[in-house]
Amino acid sequence: MAEENSTVSLQSGLFAAADVLRSKMDANEYKNYLLGTVFYKYLSDQQLYKLAEDAGEDDVTLDEAQKIYEENLEEEDLLEEVKDELGYLIEPEYTYTKILDNANDGSFQLNQLGDAFNKLESQGSSFEGLFDDYDLYSKRLGQNLQKQTDTIAGVIKAIGKLELVKTPGDTLGDAYEYLISQFASESGKKAGEFYTPQEVSELLARLTLVGKDYSKGMTVYDPAMGSGSLLLNFRKYVPNSSRITYYGQEINTSTFNLARMNMILHHVDLANQKLRNGDTLDEDWPAEEETNFDSVVMNPPYSLKWSADKGFLDDPRFAKYGVLPPKSKADYAFLLHGFYHLKHSGAMAIVLPHGILFRGAAEGKIRKKLLEEGAIDAVIGLPANLFYSTGIPTTIVVLKKDKQDRSVLFIDASKDFEKVKTQNKLRQEDIDKILKTYEERPDDVEKYAHLASFDEIKENDFNLNIPRYVDTFEPEPEIDLRDVAKELRDIDQQINENEKELVGMLKELTSSDDDIMAGLQSIIEDFEEEIR
Repeated sequence: MAEENSTVSLQSGLFAAADVLRSKMDANEYKNYLLGTVFYKYLSDQQLYKLAEDAGEDDVTLDEAQKIYEENLEEEDLLEEVKDELGYLIEPEYTYTKILDNANDGSFQLNQLGDAFNKLESQGSSFEGLFDDYDLYSKRLGQNLQKQTDTIAGVIKAIGKLELVKTPGDTLGDAYEYLISQFASESGKKAGEFYTPQEVSELLARLTLVGKDYSKGMTVYDPAMGSGSLLLNFRKYVPNSSRITYYGQEINTSTFNLARMNMILHHVDLANQKLRNGDTLDEDWPAEEETNFDSVVMNPPYSLKWSADKGFLDDPRFAKYGVLPPKSKADYAFLLHGFYHLKHSGAMAIVLPHGILFRGAAEGKIRKKLLEEGAIDAVIGLPANLFYSTGIPTTIVVLKKDKQDRSVLFIDASKDFEKVKTQNKLRQEDIDKILKTYEERPDDVEKYAHLASFDEIKENDFNLNIPRYVDTFEPEPEIDLRDVAKELRDIDQQINENEKELVGMLKELTSSDDDIMAGLQSIIEDFEEEIR
């Protein structure tokens, strides 16, 4: 309970700090300032606590640790030890604690934080370019230097109150994930660039782990990793998670930096992070060292345009299929890239739009080839409106290279969800139901699942549209015609009674004006028609 309370407190504190920026820019922009500040404070605070501990002082405040640091500047062995352990060393005038003091006494200057970032980024490739999107002099922060300084000082002070290092377990990492999810909620369609809802991430990760034992270590790969949240889900479900090596690629530099920060704040060892900023489709990666992985997971941008250059027909990722996915839709290009990098004994799970299940032409040829190879293990229909970036229903395709037959399990989970504000959300019971069905692989579950043989799929011209295999039709309730006839008789009786009452009222009128009488008669007729 204490850990849960600290998580909630940290989450609410971090999100409250966003109020300093929320009125000045949209979430897709201010997330860079808030998340970057949180990350820098974490690194700085971690260093101060570590230095104090190595100096023989365990239970100290950050202010006390700062003083110990300043008193030990001549102790080169101590400072070198801290740098070796952490991989960086922030100078005393650039620690977050010192910058916070300056913000509180009014002496803070923007160049102080800019210099701090530059010095950290120069300490190795692990930190290079991390703060490129932290524009200290943006007009969004204020129209002049003083207003920009005041805004950043406000962010520093708001976050400065929070304890980021001495938190139980993954409290900080979970709080950071919470922040990312909140930004995604506010960002709308732009959220697709960096965020997959945690429930979908959990499902994708766990689908690739069914029947596997990776207690001795594993490799996971996400070629469109966004903020890295999908990769990080494996830590929750793999024994001895310190033995997971993460491979990820992301084309958007801002999002790539966010993933790097996310990994560090989840305490992933730098040696276990193999992340790259690049275009997954145009340039195959990885091409050296480890190239095939135990698990491949992906939620790529849907129906993205790509070059589809004829030269890709010689690319080993696509060559054996004889055709390329169309220029207008790169869905199968992402799928084939991931499948190429899957180990023979591994499993892959990818989220894509339903069109990949039935579209023809080149996509139909690729789908047929995959089915003939027995590569497609399952097709899972998800509810609509799960993602902040799109409201369309999506499907998960699970692929393997070592299947013993060519059957495909179809699951229609499109109706299992809860509505939270404007979004739909998978509940834990929905996730567990999908996983249980996938693991047990039954022949049929009424209105939910069907195990289709290759011959059955072939008869359907290799069309994988889920309704062809799982009948979820709900018939309209039967209507008792006798009850309907009785209801009509009752209505007629009611009309007659109302008509007699109105006629009686008309007879009592003293007016002899024919126009008035005609108007009243018209009202009666309209009334009768409306009731009928």
